[in-house]
Amino acid sequence: MNTLKNFTKGLIKENPVLVLVLGTCPTLATSTSVINALGMGAAATVVLLCSNIVISALRKVIPDKVRIPCYIVLIAGFVTAVQMLVKAFAPALDKSLGIYLPLIVVNCIILGRAEMFANKNKVFDSAIDALGMGAGFTLALFLMATIREISGNGTFCGIEIPVLIDNHISIMTMAPGGFFVFGLLIACVNKFAKNKPQKKNFDCAGCPQAELCGKTSCDEEKKEAAVND
Repeated sequence: MNTLKNFTKGLIKENPVLVLVLGTCPTLATSTSVINALGMGAAATVVLLCSNIVISALRKVIPDKVRIPCYIVLIAGFVTAVQMLVKAFAPALDKSLGIYLPLIVVNCIILGRAEMFANKNKVFDSAIDALGMGAGFTLALFLMATIREISGNGTFCGIEIPVLIDNHISIMTMAPGGFFVFGLLIACVNKFAKNKPQKKNFDCAGCPQAELCGKTSCDEEKKEAAVND
């Protein structure tokens, strides 16, 4: 697989949040603040990268019957390490993220990439896939948090914005506002980012029944089309 394509697919085309609709719970919960969103995105990306690399390296060693429990144990170990680092160097962020930081263990994005990609590909490709998916997850969190914090609190990264600080919409920082922004971003991605299906013209050359019908069906359709025109 092309390395660049492997990385960029997670940004928009296969964005884990806006296209695959994974990791919805931490996305809605931590996107009330840009700082919290970036912190969650960075933590999830580190865990995703480490777990993908190790699982890919051990894919031929881990028995198939117990692969899921093994994945969870490995992911839990990396989450514990990340949580201890956050507690030590960013206690305010750890307090803000709360329970959602240790819950990275059961994040569908991480377990899903382990099962669907790292378990079937080489270490380098798995690392690139993890970086792409992590960047896509962080991007989705950042976009949601930016919209919700600016409109809901009148701030950006905790910095007050003139006019908006006195005219903010509080509901945007609540669950209804989160679902509204989430749906809005999904709609935008579906509208502008997805590849539109190409129309294909079928004729007798590509029809497996052409010999049976003697091409009469195609001839009749062409005559009807000519009459209608």
